[in-house]
Amino acid sequence: MTPALTLRERSEAEASRLPPLLARAEHLAGTVLLGDHGRRRAGLGDDFWQYRPAQHGDSKRLIDHRRSARGDQQFVREREWQIAQSVMLWVDQGASMRFASDKSLPTKADRARLVGLAIAILLIRGGERVGLTGTALPPRRGNAQVIRLAEAWAQDAEPDYQPPEHRAMIPHARAVFLSDFLGDLDEVELALTKAADRGVRGVLMMTLDPGEEEFPYQGRTIFESVGGTLRHETLKAGDLKPRYIARLAERKDRLKHLCHVTGWQFGLHHTGDSAQAALLWVYRALDGGHR
Repeated sequence: MTPALTLRERSEAEASRLPPLLARAEHLAGTVLLGDHGRRRAGLGDDFWQYRPAQHGDSKRLIDHRRSARGDQQFVREREWQIAQSVMLWVDQGASMRFASDKSLPTKADRARLVGLAIAILLIRGGERVGLTGTALPPRRGNAQVIRLAEAWAQDAEPDYQPPEHRAMIPHARAVFLSDFLGDLDEVELALTKAADRGVRGVLMMTLDPGEEEFPYQGRTIFESVGGTLRHETLKAGDLKPRYIARLAERKDRLKHLCHVTGWQFGLHHTGDSAQAALLWVYRALDGGHR
């Protein structure tokens, strides 16, 4: 099989996942009532906030020609309400997220993408701009942005664990991180610290499979990471449970502490629970409903 044919087949397989994901996210978002005015905020008005370099997709009418005339680069004049209504999303696409302990359960990746896309739909319906952390997809409004997000999240990453993206954080915006957070927590600490330094507040939701909480393994067991980079064989899996449970609890405590000191909010979701419960928690947490 030629590389070109392989790439085409993979692309077609990824594209075929978009319509079902979009439909499910639209349905999930429809279960949440926004009220008459969604999340629009009165009183933030037209106060000038800052100039920023123009990005691909910015409307020409947003260009500040007086500021841009000082050099060779074009600049956009941002107002305070534009910053307050920007939400940046990060959904972990690492291989560990493709784990499910039972065929009846969704993978962690499926649940995170579903909740991430549904929250994007809700925010855009409420008048906010939504995009990805980093520089690939700046916050925008409109249904087309939802499709762009779905396309971005349809791609799986090869490494077992993917670090959070922390580049190009918009000052005083908000953010949502969805992951199992089973990788290097130093990377998570770096991302949250950089976000806090720029006044970004957000929501971190740890998404775990029930099997990762219960550790229901006994006897001879081979543990292997989804990406195939880690492997451990034991004859007495049950003996590992107390240490595993303790280390998982330590990880949760560290994540809670990181959120506390950076002004973020920590949530825990299991794929055996309803996606609606996860969506409602993230939505309310973004709006300050959980402290």
